[in-house]
Amino acid sequence: MRGDTENYRALFLNDVPMMDARAPVEFAKGAFPGVVNLPLMTDLERQKVGTCFKQHGQTAAIELGNQLVSGRTKDERIQAWADFARNNPQGYIYCFRGGLRSQIVQQWLKTEAGIDYPRVTGGYKAMRHFLLDTLDQAAANEDFILVGGMTGTGKTEVLARLDHSVDLEGLANHRGSSFGKRATPQPAQIDFENALAIRLLKMQAAGTRQFVLEDEARLVGRCSIPLALFHGMQRYPLVWLEDSLEGRVTRILKDYVIDLCAEFVVEQGEEGFAAFAERLQQSLDNIHKRLGGENYKRLAAIMDQALAEQARSGSVDLHREWIEALLRDYYDPMYVYQRQNKASRIEFAGEQDAVVEFLRQRATQVNPRT
Repeated sequence: MRGDTENYRALFLNDVPMMDARAPVEFAKGAFPGVVNLPLMTDLERQKVGTCFKQHGQTAAIELGNQLVSGRTKDERIQAWADFARNNPQGYIYCFRGGLRSQIVQQWLKTEAGIDYPRVTGGYKAMRHFLLDTLDQAAANEDFILVGGMTGTGKTEVLARLDHSVDLEGLANHRGSSFGKRATPQPAQIDFENALAIRLLKMQAAGTRQFVLEDEARLVGRCSIPLALFHGMQRYPLVWLEDSLEGRVTRILKDYVIDLCAEFVVEQGEEGFAAFAERLQQSLDNIHKRLGGENYKRLAAIMDQALAEQARSGSVDLHREWIEALLRDYYDPMYVYQRQNKASRIEFAGEQDAVVEFLRQRATQVNPRT
């Protein structure tokens, strides 16, 4: 039998299959990418056992757990665990602390299914602490540079062209602005942090010594950038990405109208366009107060007309008017102010190809901070 492990680094670097024996409610609050939740107990069973433990102690709680998970229920769960173990012979079991629940699963797999299957010592809690430490150490010790620029300059496109970039918006499933919600939901905060830490860990293991991020606010939608990294982002150097207003309008039209509409249609079929239109209108309403009443009414009317034409003919050209007005009158003044405040940290400014080339060259010259 393979032994139990506490080599968390190897587990994440190698995408080792893992079976999470925690209850579904625990799993939903936060888990690791690719992990399968095959709980020892349901949420209700866990609640009953927990209450029994508080009132009558561990022995009574274990006895109740054995009563609740018995007979056909027990057989079905063992079968699911055995299927996972056979399909993932290099995998592991874990529970919250690597204690009783994963030990029971391990024991039942051996006695009832004849399968020796190892556990992760320390469980979810220890692996989570390992990833949080990875984030903190990276923020303190690695070399980061940020890509800033006006809305619509293509900062995400720059990241996609670089092997040493970390796409925070991609990990958060959000475009990072008032209009940034996608057709699919964002991950839980813990899932976002775990995925980010694993991305950094793998890049470090591959020899990356400079990490390129987009210059973000603390919140990317509802996902909060880990504090140590966000504090670092207030002092990391920047490059400033530039593009014409026309180019930015075209890019916003593609990302926030054409592509977003397609996402909704894929997710919801015939109802997708209506959901997309509602999302766009709600996004504009979210900045109603900052736009001011008259500006909001004017842009909302233009947007409504553009959506009606898109629904009628499929044409998206009318959307350009509200996009251009929103960039020029709302977003650009904020970014001009930000650039002035960050001017001392800007190492380079230019259009996309020049910025990508600068960042590639810079990566060959940088050593880790000491």
